[in-house]
Amino acid sequence: MAHLEDLMECRNGGLMTRRGFVAAAVAAGLTLATSGCSGSGSTDSAQTAQTDSYSLVTPGKLTVAWQDGYPPMEALNTSTNVPEGYDVDMITKLAEKLGLTVEYLSTMHFDAIIPTIKQGGKADVGVSSFTITDARRQEIDFTDPYIDSNQSIVTRADATADTADALNAADKKIAVESGTTGEAWADENLSAATIVKLDDIVQCMTGTQTGLYDAVVCDLPVLAWECKNSYTDLKVAVEIPTGEQYGIVVSKDNPGLTQALNEGLAEMTSAGDLEALEVKWFGEKIS
Repeated sequence: MAHLEDLMECRNGGLMTRRGFVAAAVAAGLTLATSGCSGSGSTDSAQTAQTDSYSLVTPGKLTVAWQDGYPPMEALNTSTNVPEGYDVDMITKLAEKLGLTVEYLSTMHFDAIIPTIKQGGKADVGVSSFTITDARRQEIDFTDPYIDSNQSIVTRADATADTADALNAADKKIAVESGTTGEAWADENLSAATIVKLDDIVQCMTGTQTGLYDAVVCDLPVLAWECKNSYTDLKVAVEIPTGEQYGIVVSKDNPGLTQALNEGLAEMTSAGDLEALEVKWFGEKIS
């Protein structure tokens, strides 16, 4: 996912797949924090644990800010009540390399995650399919990229208006998740249509499925997976080569943590761990 101000600089990469959610075992040590998202409960920054090269909110734990409902990247397993997905497996294994366990804050709005990391004191990192952009780098640091993405347009499978030109019309309604690069792309490229900005991708997909909206614009890996696994009456009508890459969000005040995470990501790349996670969650290599 990416931010509204950010997509002025679209980039992109891989091909991917989407929802129905195969329950996967979450690595040991992953717990769902009872502290709420942005404002509902807080951790005093005075409790921040200092390591040799970086600080942590809680000693021995990597505390993660995230948004639920974006499978197969990240979602809350309703049976186990813990997060699961590509991002969850990735950050869990990465934390293990640092000798840490992972603790998730309660899910929060996507727009709240970067301010939470920038403010400090509640979470060490933001892991929620964040596109790396120069605009965001003005607020926080990113790790090196760990997966590629593109944008896409999804319509009903039987839709005849299934091109960008056909959808860029005054009588069309396009659903987007607020604060993402999908929103920014739609604002710029489907300006004749009505852009409907919603809280999450499930609202976008369900509304398109029922005919409330004519299409949804969002990350290709997630929408393709959703169409294959959950919304089989929808289709990926257009693949948009924006060349985006996801990174982990880290505070500018914690450069040692960014460096440590980058070293761990490099090890995981060399070992084939990231590729294995793509195959696990998408059924194929996508980057």
